Amino acid sequence: MAKKQFAFMLMGAHFVPSVHSAHFDTADMHTCIVTVRSLEEACEAAARLYRQGVRALELCGAFGEAGARKITACVGDDMAVGFVTHLPEQDARFDAFFGGREA
Repeated sequence: MAKKQFAFMLMGAHFVPSVHSAHFDTADMHTCIVTVRSLEEACEAAARLYRQGVRALELCGAFGEAGARKITACVGDDMAVGFVTHLPEQDARFDAFFGGREA
């Protein structure tokens, strides 16, 4: 039986996709972490991951629901696509961390 393949995708302008990535193998799963700088790069990367055999993709919170829907449209129904979210009461903390403001 072939290993299942899973990917986690991070999006941010500060990433260099050719440098910022990681791969992990266990007995039954290959996991990769990939980075992209834009939604357009994300669609290309998701399609490439699909061609490589990835069938589950989790997106960082930067994508939001709209970005997750766009990625889903890029890869079709054969790849499970999810996205990270947080509790609404954590909004100020996330805004402070990613936006550089105090909570």
